[in-house]
Amino acid sequence: MTNAIYAIFWLGILIILGDWRNWRRYYPTILFFMLGDFIYMYLLSDHYPMWKYVPSSADREIGITNTHISFSIMLLKYPATVLAYLAHFPRQGLFMKWFYYLAWVMIYYINETIDWHFHLIKYYNGWNIGWSVLFNAVMFFILKVHFHRPLLAWILSGVFIVFLWNTFDVPSKVFR
Repeated sequence: MTNAIYAIFWLGILIILGDWRNWRRYYPTILFFMLGDFIYMYLLSDHYPMWKYVPSSADREIGITNTHISFSIMLLKYPATVLAYLAHFPRQGLFMKWFYYLAWVMIYYINETIDWHFHLIKYYNGWNIGWSVLFNAVMFFILKVHFHRPLLAWILSGVFIVFLWNTFDVPSKVFR
């Protein structure tokens, strides 16, 4: 049920704000975004998670799991985010660019705060909402960079991953 509500919300964002007619322009950045989450899921989700989604009771009754929620986020939320965020990013005015960027960080913060309030997300290994805000701030910056300079975005992502890896003392056992 909750998953369906989020799906409808992000589908609405995609239809109303997304530049879905020009999706090919954004496709590499969508894949980049999804790949980051796939790597997290593969390496950390089962062995050393930072967070996991907790299905609502109605979702649990029909067999929805953390993995289902993660995949639905990748398939709906990420494309909607990229197609809306990048399509409407202000071209001029430093203040407007910062305001727009921070508005998207805030949208993700509000989304996660709702999840946390209703116990739809659980944090592990020292992760918390503050880390999520930092992560989202870096993520939105890197998504914009990737759209224009993909190689630089890969380098910046690598640096940030090493920072998080060391900060959260991720054990080598995650490499299986």
